[in-house]
Amino acid sequence: MRSTDPAIRNSHDSWGVWADRIVRKRYQFLLRFWSFYIYLNCLYWKVNIGRGCCFWGKMNFRRAPGSSITIGNNCIFRSAIWSNLVGLNRQCMISTLNSNAKITIGDGSGMSGTVISSAECIEIGSKVFCGANVTITDTDWHENKSAPVIIGSNVWLGINVVVLKGVTIGNNTVVAANSVVTKDIPANVIAAGQPAKVVKYL
Repeated sequence: MRSTDPAIRNSHDSWGVWADRIVRKRYQFLLRFWSFYIYLNCLYWKVNIGRGCCFWGKMNFRRAPGSSITIGNNCIFRSAIWSNLVGLNRQCMISTLNSNAKITIGDGSGMSGTVISSAECIEIGSKVFCGANVTITDTDWHENKSAPVIIGSNVWLGINVVVLKGVTIGNNTVVAANSVVTKDIPANVIAAGQPAKVVKYL
């Protein structure tokens, strides 16, 4: 397969070109292998998963009895270190903690080393993209208090963003890297900080 990168096509670094091709072939094989494995894992945990989802590396599911996890079509999950060069420090993990908990992820969303844990309800819209090592949880864990988290469609969560319980993030919003979302963020804005606040309207 010829590279689409002009810098590689025009390069005199013949070994670099071959090394790139070998790595790409390896990644294609691993993508097929892990996608097949994760689909079987979804059957085991009774996770509802749509068509065309891709899994780069092993990810973990834990579904409490009576709870539900639903993943839409054409979602991408990157768990292997090599799958995202920005740097992942963990695998993707999706878990429900109680029998009435629910997690829903819309079509075309992408996660990289993302942890999603629900004791009540987490709803994620379509085309939501999570940068490396994002955490989304609807419970504070130590006090066992929870409140639903709702993330609209076309949302971007930057590297290391943490979304905490009882939060709604509107459509078409960007949350900057390393932000901690503790309160609602409206649609069509850029938010940043700890806690995250609106810094720009789109």
